[in-house]
Amino acid sequence: MTRATSATSATGATRATDTGLSVLDGGQLRLFRALDAVFLRFAERWQAPEFRFPFLIRCADLDTFDYFDNFPHLGLAATRIDPHRVGKVLSDAPRPLDRVPPEIMEPTAFALPTAACYALYADMAGTSLPDTGVLRTTVGTCFRNEEHYDGLQRLLGFSMREIVFVGPEEGAKQHLRNAKDTVLTLFDELGVDVDVQVATDPFFDKNSGKAKLQRLFPVKEEFVVGGLAVGSVNYHRNFFGERCSIEAAGATAHTSCLAFGLERWVHTLTEHFGDTAAAVSALEKLG
Repeated sequence: MTRATSATSATGATRATDTGLSVLDGGQLRLFRALDAVFLRFAERWQAPEFRFPFLIRCADLDTFDYFDNFPHLGLAATRIDPHRVGKVLSDAPRPLDRVPPEIMEPTAFALPTAACYALYADMAGTSLPDTGVLRTTVGTCFRNEEHYDGLQRLLGFSMREIVFVGPEEGAKQHLRNAKDTVLTLFDELGVDVDVQVATDPFFDKNSGKAKLQRLFPVKEEFVVGGLAVGSVNYHRNFFGERCSIEAAGATAHTSCLAFGLERWVHTLTEHFGDTAAAVSALEKLG
């Protein structure tokens, strides 16, 4: 059997060097779960119930968010193979088949999500929320068609935990403040040096008034450790509320979220503490 060329990363994960696929070993899985338990405690503290959404998302929902205009370079689709055409292709192709020829793939209505929160907004479409808004948390497997991959630091498929607020403008802003303070406290308790860096997401037409506001008042800040962004706080104003017709307190809902890349945290804490066992021990000592 032919296997993809693999290597061992600094964190000990075996990975395919050119596909962005990595395997977590037992120690890394324990650290992964310990990290997510910490993030879930944040959600419980803020009374954010947990939801689990499908692994796929409808292309129509993504297009509602202008996804294909703004993120075409990251997109990956999930398509059906036509069983009536596959036999002829396989009979003529070298084996094992390392690429699925486009001529046997059918048009698809589904894509692989690049962020966990998209499904949450789509699920709330057409709803009227309590005046105070709502908090939700979810974890999802996200996929990004990157130009290159690098062990647990940059993966084709990775795990994203998000804690999302949907509701009035001030509630969305307060969630960002709480989230930022909480994450910075976590880094301090772990003894990890972190930089908070302003970033942007191109959700708004670059010539629109909202895009100009984004440049004046940043809506995305990333938590960066050793040059690697391991999480972020994001404020999209009423963009998703408008696109999904979500209302709160008699107005279009605003949204904000705190996001963690779990595999990146595994990499970062393993590097910082020297091994996964020491990292897990440090997390277990947190209050």
